[in-house]
Amino acid sequence: MKILVVGGAGYVGGGIVDKLVPNHEVTVYDSLVYETTYRKDVDFIYGDIRDHKKLNTILNNYDSVIWLAALVGDGACSINPSLTQEINAESVKNLTKNYSGRIVFLSTCSVYGAQEGVLSEDSSTNPLSEYASSKLIAEKYLEDSNVIIFRLGTLFGISDQYSRIRLDLVVNILVTKALMENKMSVFGGDQWRPLLHVNDVANAIDVTIETQVKGIFNLHYQNFKIIEIAEEIEKKITTAEIIKTPLEFQDARNYQVTSEKLHRETGFKAEVDLKVGIDEIYELISKNRIKDISDPRYSNQNFLNLYGVK
Repeated sequence: MKILVVGGAGYVGGGIVDKLVPNHEVTVYDSLVYETTYRKDVDFIYGDIRDHKKLNTILNNYDSVIWLAALVGDGACSINPSLTQEINAESVKNLTKNYSGRIVFLSTCSVYGAQEGVLSEDSSTNPLSEYASSKLIAEKYLEDSNVIIFRLGTLFGISDQYSRIRLDLVVNILVTKALMENKMSVFGGDQWRPLLHVNDVANAIDVTIETQVKGIFNLHYQNFKIIEIAEEIEKKITTAEIIKTPLEFQDARNYQVTSEKLHRETGFKAEVDLKVGIDEIYELISKNRIKDISDPRYSNQNFLNLYGVK
């Protein structure tokens, strides 16, 4: 199968490309927003998804398009809401009008916002950010396409050996703080997050890319309270102290999800454990494999605040 991975040079794309290359003909299309080079031995096209003329001329050369390109995260997307909509939603509208093949689209469980109970794909949505709102609009544009949409949980871990690591994700940043500062600040701590190792995104796509399964699917490993994440990290880094504060955190999301629909219809179940991701970040930070963890490139929001999207 010929597959175009749009946005394939990023944090999520790295693992997806590695997973698919052995059995498929893969091409990456990316504008390298956070990168300066793309060094994998994979066909590569440098391009911006807003360059519709360039993108539309190649789309139908591929059997499937995996659409990863987006501004990601509440903070990053709040910087320029109109740009967020242009990249995250309107580019997807262009895709639906100019491509007739199989689409894999990554959305987010953030569309559920703050709700009680365990949420399924039939639950109401309650987006609390520009990021979540833009993904919901994109989902709407895709509803008549041959598409499988994954609403991802909160990612953690390392995807591959080339792409930049994200240190603005709750598990990754708490491990880093525990190692570098011997403490983890937890605001409240009772907020729920459905966690997902970044490489379970690749595993789910690998299982479903050649199927006829369509629709919206939650994709997560397990629901954790943020305080439980910190406590799991404390087992690994015993010198770290958990500092719990009742102060309200700016991120109001609080939700649990079920991914039973995906398991029932495809047989896939995310299985990469939280401990695996903690160990990966521990090895990376403890062995000083990152020269400067405060470099803005490791945080979507910090990078875009400084450099924006050209």
